[in-house]
Amino acid sequence: MGPATVPSLSESSRRLRARLRRGVRIDTRTLAVFRVFAGLLVVADLFLRSRNFGFFYTSDGVVPQSLVLETVSPAPFSVYHLTTDPTLIAALLGLQGLIAIQLIVGYKTRLATVLTFLFVVSLDHHNPFVLSYADTLFRLLLFWAIFLPLGERWSIDAVHADREPRASVAGVASALILTQMVFMYFTNGLIKSQSDVWTGGDAAPLVMGIDEMTFLLGDTIGQFPTLLEYGGLLWFWMLLSSPLLILLRGRPRMLLVGLFVGGHLSFAVTVRIGAFPYVALAGVLLFLQARFWDDLAAVGRRLGIDPSRLAARASRLETLAGRVPDVRVTDDRFATARERVYTLALGVVVVTILFVTVVVAFNVGVAAVDGESDEPLEQRVDGAIDETLSETTGVAHVETTASRLGIDQPIGWGVFAGPDPRTTDRYYVFPAETESGDLVDAYNERPLTFDRPHDELQKQHDTYRERFYMNSVRRGGYSNDIPDMMAEHVCERWPEEHDEELVSLEMYVVEEEITHDTVDDPEHRDREFDRFYRHGCGDNEPGSFPSPE
Repeated sequence: MGPATVPSLSESSRRLRARLRRGVRIDTRTLAVFRVFAGLLVVADLFLRSRNFGFFYTSDGVVPQSLVLETVSPAPFSVYHLTTDPTLIAALLGLQGLIAIQLIVGYKTRLATVLTFLFVVSLDHHNPFVLSYADTLFRLLLFWAIFLPLGERWSIDAVHADREPRASVAGVASALILTQMVFMYFTNGLIKSQSDVWTGGDAAPLVMGIDEMTFLLGDTIGQFPTLLEYGGLLWFWMLLSSPLLILLRGRPRMLLVGLFVGGHLSFAVTVRIGAFPYVALAGVLLFLQARFWDDLAAVGRRLGIDPSRLAARASRLETLAGRVPDVRVTDDRFATARERVYTLALGVVVVTILFVTVVVAFNVGVAAVDGESDEPLEQRVDGAIDETLSETTGVAHVETTASRLGIDQPIGWGVFAGPDPRTTDRYYVFPAETESGDLVDAYNERPLTFDRPHDELQKQHDTYRERFYMNSVRRGGYSNDIPDMMAEHVCERWPEEHDEELVSLEMYVVEEEITHDTVDDPEHRDREFDRFYRHGCGDNEPGSFPSPE
C-alpha cells in the first residue's frame, strides 16, 4: 500500500500546481494592453491635475509641503518634495509624463515601470488630501507590475529582442497582481455583507440620489429604481464571487470579466468617483486569457477584417520601433546580476507578505478566542489588527516602510463608504463677514444663504479631486491645519476678486438625508448643519454668525 501512495500524492500535487498555474496565467497580449492602459491613465491624471496646479501643488496654494510633512506620519516618499519652486515642480510633472509615454511604447519597459511607480507615489504624496481608493489601487497595481514582463509584446523592447515572444506568464508575480484585484473586490463584498441596505438591494437607488456625485447618465438611470435594485444586488454578489476570476477559465471567466467591465463602465457614466472605474478596468482586464484573444480574432474574421492589413500596419510600426536606439549592457555578468536582483526583490516581497499575514492571523486568532474579554468579537479582531500593525516588532516596521512607499494594503476596501452606503447629499457653506459688514457665502461666492448652491451639487466642485480635498478639510476640523490653510486661502483670495477684505469666516457642511421618497425631491429632505471650523482673517478673531436653523 505504501509504494502506491507516494505516486498518488505526487501526481495530486503536480495536478494542483498545474491548476494553480493555469488560474494565475496572464497572456502577454493582455499584459501589453495593461501597460498601455496604465501609461494612458498616468498621462490623463497629469492633465486633469494640471487644472488645479497652483491650488493643490505649489506652496502658494492650500497644500504647501510643510502641511503634508506636519500632518502625514511617517514622512512619505516623494521626489516632488525635493523642491518648492513651481517651475521645477511643473518640470517634474512633465518628466513624469514623458516616462509614462515611454511605458506606453514599451521602451526599457521595466525601468519605465519602476520610474512610473515612483513618480505616481511621489505625486500622490505631494498632496495626499485629494486621494481616493483609485489612487491606492493604481499604486499597488503598478508595484506588482514591476515584476511582470509588460514589454513582452507590442513594444519597442519586443522588436529589439528579435525573438518569438512568450505566449503567457504564470508565477508568483502574476498571482500577486491578480490576487490584488480579487482581494479588493472580495473584502469590499464582505464589508457590504454587513449592511442590510446592500443585501436588501436598497443601496444603488439611494446612491443615485446623491447629487454631489451623480452626473451624465446618473439622473436618467435614477428613474428606474427597480433596475437599480437588481443591478446593486448583482454587483454585491459579483464582489463575493470574485475568487472565481481566478478559479474559472476560458469563456466562463470571460463572462465574469465582462460583468465586472460592464459594472465599472456603468460607474464611469453615472457617478463622479474619480479614476476608480478606469483603474479597476485596467486591473480586471488582466484576467483575460488566450481564449479571449482567439475568440476576438474569430469575431474579426466574421466581421470581414483582413488580418493581412493588420499585419502590414504592425510591420510598419515594427520598422519604426526598430529605428529607436537599442541601448543595453551586453555583459553577461550584468544580466546575471539583474536577474538575481529581480529574484531577490520578489523573494523579499513574498516573505514579507507571508510574515505579516501569519503574525496578523495568529494575533487575530488569539483575540477571537479570548474568553475573558467583554468586547464584541468584531472590536477584538479590529483591535488585534491595529495593534499588530502598529506595535508588533517587525510588522510595524514593514507597515511603516510600505506606508512611506504608498503600498500599504487597506485592511478593508470600503469603496462607496462601506459597510453602509452613503445616503446623504452634501454641500458646503462658508459664512463670512466683509469689512463693510455684509454677510456672504465665501465658498460659493454669493450672499449668505444656506440653500443649495446648485441643483446638481457636483457642480460646486470644479474637479473631482476638489471634492476629495473638501472631505479632508471637513474631517480635519480642529485636529489639523488643513481647514486653517483653506480658510486663510479664502481670506487672501477674496479681496483680489471682490475689492474688499473678509473679517472672519466659518465653515459648515450641510447634509441632506436621502430616502426613497426624496431621491429626486431634495427640497423635502431633512437637513443637518455642522459647523466644523471658525477662522479670523489676518489678525482678526473668529466672528459670530447667525445659526443656519
